[in-house]
Amino acid sequence: MLLLPLLSLSALWGFVLNLTMGDAQSLLRANALYRTLGVTSTDLGLQLQAERVRSAETLTTRKLTAVLSAQRARTDRSVTDFKLAVMEAGGAVSDDLRGSIDALDTELGRLGPIRAGIDGGLGSRLEGLNEYNKLLDAIFSLYDHLVSVSDLTLFQQASSLQAMGMAREYVAREHALIIGAMADHRLTGPEATAFTEYAASRKFLHARGLAGLDVRLRKPYEEVFASEPYLTFATMEARMVRTGAPPIAPDSWNRAVDGLTARLDRLGTTSTEVLASRVSEAATTTVVKISIAGGLGLIAVLASIIISVRFGRRLAGELAGLRTAAVELSRTRLPDIVERLRRGEDVDVKKEAKSIKVHGSAEITDVARAFRSVQRTAVTAAVAQATLRHGVGQVFLNLARRKQGLLHRQLALLDDMQRRTHDPDRLEELFRLDHLTTRMRRHAESLMILSRAAPGRAWRKPVPVIDIVRAAIAEIEDYTRVDVATMPAGAIDGTAAADLTHLVAELVENATIYSPPDTTVQVRGDLVSNGYVIEVEDRGLGLSAVEYNEFNALLSAPPEFDLADSDRLGLFVVARLAERYGIKVLLRRSPFGGTTAIVLVPRSLVAEESAQGDGEGRAELPSRTRKKALAVVSSGTHAGLPRRVRQASLAPQLKEPDGPPAQKQGQGQEPEPREQEPPPERSPDEVRDLFSALQRGTQRAREEASEEGP
Repeated sequence: MLLLPLLSLSALWGFVLNLTMGDAQSLLRANALYRTLGVTSTDLGLQLQAERVRSAETLTTRKLTAVLSAQRARTDRSVTDFKLAVMEAGGAVSDDLRGSIDALDTELGRLGPIRAGIDGGLGSRLEGLNEYNKLLDAIFSLYDHLVSVSDLTLFQQASSLQAMGMAREYVAREHALIIGAMADHRLTGPEATAFTEYAASRKFLHARGLAGLDVRLRKPYEEVFASEPYLTFATMEARMVRTGAPPIAPDSWNRAVDGLTARLDRLGTTSTEVLASRVSEAATTTVVKISIAGGLGLIAVLASIIISVRFGRRLAGELAGLRTAAVELSRTRLPDIVERLRRGEDVDVKKEAKSIKVHGSAEITDVARAFRSVQRTAVTAAVAQATLRHGVGQVFLNLARRKQGLLHRQLALLDDMQRRTHDPDRLEELFRLDHLTTRMRRHAESLMILSRAAPGRAWRKPVPVIDIVRAAIAEIEDYTRVDVATMPAGAIDGTAAADLTHLVAELVENATIYSPPDTTVQVRGDLVSNGYVIEVEDRGLGLSAVEYNEFNALLSAPPEFDLADSDRLGLFVVARLAERYGIKVLLRRSPFGGTTAIVLVPRSLVAEESAQGDGEGRAELPSRTRKKALAVVSSGTHAGLPRRVRQASLAPQLKEPDGPPAQKQGQGQEPEPREQEPPPERSPDEVRDLFSALQRGTQRAREEASEEGP
């Protein structure tokens, strides 16, 4: 409690100190950057401007001159000086400034190709000048990042001087354009447009820069704008904008531009020096203020720490005792009580809700009493919740057992009615009712499973996997949509057969519910090294990756069933059954877009093939399950009976030919042998209707024969 305010105070002092020191460092860094990058980049800009003017003449006359070669040499030296200044600046270069330097370095790398294009006479005059304009734009972008002072007044003056420098660049662009135009006494249309844009930008920047400068820095510029060179330049500039033609008196233009740019260059250097001295003074003043404020703040922080530590040691000891008791309660005692309640053990509330023994101030004692009250309430609530949950589970278990007993009786009655009924329509209705009752029995077993009760059905001998799968399919509503592939021989321990049937039925029913009604659900099985695998695959919409992870986590470690989460009842049942027998269930996306449920039965539950028995010794599922399973699944033969092949028992001479007409066969040509295609297999419903019709016909013939008499 005391450390946090002290740390906050220390952090606040450090933040203010760092913030103020950052301002001072920013000012000092700006001054250092001006002495290195600022001076060399300014000279580089002047040399590029001069080379641009000489290049404009060459672009017009298409002749290389010694003046241009000398200017290029001066530009190269300036480029070298600038790169050395960048290395000298070192740590003063920020990340933003580093980006501008890299961009300028890239543009300077294009200087050689630009010169080669000019020497080779490639491109127009305006295109060549625009290449130099791009180089100078990169330099002025660097100037923008050099102006990075935290003082608002200094920043405003620096920005205004930057605007005046950019205006000087537009004057140089106008001059370079006119120098080339005066050589052939004309301005092309694009050149006239560019000159107009340069003039407008120059006027705007001069106005903006002059408005932002203070009195000391603005007065020299006002004198320049009132001088004869500037007035002559402005007059000739306005005339060329209006007429779109080069000046009539080239000498007057050259004198005006040379005089104006010389005064602007001297004024820019002087103004920059004045601003740099202001920055240095501001940095010194800031450092002094930081020293005073930081020293006083440090004294205050140290005094607060000493006073707080004196009164905090005793409180820290008391809080440590309270913390130890609270940690023991939250991490050891309460979790142990909850776990014991979950296992069904009896918990004495008075014995478990022991008081927390601490010593200290009144506040600490009050907190200890509050913790004791919270502990008693938590234990009481946990016991009540466990008792309620156990009672609800017993209610569900009793209801499920009663319901299961009634359903067994109902199934026995339905079995007897099916054996005594010969009407196909009535038999079909009884079959549907039998199927519905079987599903109700499975739901009753689900309640027993959630109540952690033992299964009600078991077999002494192993049960074949194919019978388990068929029985599971017979317990769902849309069993006709399920397709079972050929499965390797295998059997499951009889004690787990009923629960595995229930587990597979839940997965298959889920697959039919969450897939389109016109699709099939594939069920496959395979004997693997770790046990027996059963796969249930649907072609529904599938789930998201997050949902698959959530459901697989629930299946691997099922939590306590929540009555409010009844929508996932089947998932909880599958998880409980898998946990009971060590079965691994995994959900994943199917290649067809749906979901594939993989059930891995451990090797301990898989019986050897010889242990299944044969004949009467083989474990059988209930008769109704086998009847419905035979109606659901058909592959190759129907219920193990051979399939009839048309004309298979006739002599070759009596068989109907499938090849060419008889008259063509008589010409000495042997009919080509043709493979017999098996007829389409009848569905279980068609087989049932066929035998029902045969039975009705036989009965009707007997009745007619008895009416006619002997």
